[in-house]
Amino acid sequence: MPRVILMYDGDRPALRERAEALRPTIEQVLPIAAIESNLEPPFEPRDAEIAIALGGDGTVLRSARLMGHDQLPLVGVNLGKLGFLAGINPEDLGTALPEIAARRFRLVDHLMIACSHVRSGKVLSTRLGLNEAAILAGEPFTMIEVDLRVDGDLAATYSSDGMLISTPVGSTAHNLATGGPILRKDLHALVVSAINPHTLTVRPVVDSADRVYELNVPQPNPGTRLMVDGQVVGALEPGDTVRVEKSPAVFQTVEVAGQTYYRTLRGKLGWGRRPRDRR
Repeated sequence: MPRVILMYDGDRPALRERAEALRPTIEQVLPIAAIESNLEPPFEPRDAEIAIALGGDGTVLRSARLMGHDQLPLVGVNLGKLGFLAGINPEDLGTALPEIAARRFRLVDHLMIACSHVRSGKVLSTRLGLNEAAILAGEPFTMIEVDLRVDGDLAATYSSDGMLISTPVGSTAHNLATGGPILRKDLHALVVSAINPHTLTVRPVVDSADRVYELNVPQPNPGTRLMVDGQVVGALEPGDTVRVEKSPAVFQTVEVAGQTYYRTLRGKLGWGRRPRDRR
């Protein structure tokens, strides 16, 4: 049977209590190699083969960030609200865990991005992302202009409240809220979308993940920030560039029988329900 590492945010008392209450259920079926309850470096998986993240999508994102380039296949158990990434509900563990123990599951690969903050040709920092890289205009909350280059060619200049470059996993997050498309999680593509663009003809662009995307901000606001997966990377100064490209790291999810992509979308987004069923 695969040995597992349990991952959850122990700094949140309510979440810690629920996660620890599920531990006996898990260890009755799967051997637990380690427990990671602070989600801060360093990452020590011991000899675990699979990670079980107990929480919401934020816990999954933090777990992926912690694992870095040493990604373990991950099972997301939803103790949060929506749970696109944490796709197994606690009441389904009785069915899912024996399937995992018997290795009757499939691994689904999801691309990750490397996001670099570049100033005067020098890389200040590089972050690994699973959801998206975002430039937010910030205070004084006026629009900024952003030049988009794809493989070095100028594609467009946007006037907006910010920009997003999202992975397929991240397409159901901030990208969806801005009106961007949903990309199937295993697609090898990225979506570039503007946040509240000034021009109505500006629409999200989907392109190959094998390209290099550069966002240049000639005149940022004092509060303009670069964020990766909801975490602030740093402030942008005039002329700074954000470079986004595919990372060699691959995020993997463990899927058992009954878990399908459209079933998840239908359940999480309420597709196909009649209005009176949503009350």
